[in-house]
Amino acid sequence: MIAIAVEPQQPRNPTYNGRVRLPLKISMVSPDAVETMIKAKLPDAEVQVQDMNGGGDHYQVVVVSSEFEGKSLVKQHQLVYGAVNQSMADNSIHALALKTYTPESWAAANV
Repeated sequence: MIAIAVEPQQPRNPTYNGRVRLPLKISMVSPDAVETMIKAKLPDAEVQVQDMNGGGDHYQVVVVSSEFEGKSLVKQHQLVYGAVNQSMADNSIHALALKTYTPESWAAANV
């Protein structure tokens, strides 16, 4: 008879898939929290937040602010991403689809 030593399996680490270390998701962010973060950076903003999958980490956001006047679309989006940067960095927000408008462009788009 041959005896084979079997090592007990270690509990699976949810932040490691065998090849790369995965980001550990800290927590979900509510739509109200996303709105609060954006309004902290852009106080005059009108913000609409929609949870795209019900999981609290994929959002579609519409932001209307006079802060966007004279700024390129890239600069406008950078302002919004700057407001939610920490939640994006820790993967609490995984995806953010943005639509940004000045008050004038919002009025023209909704005629």
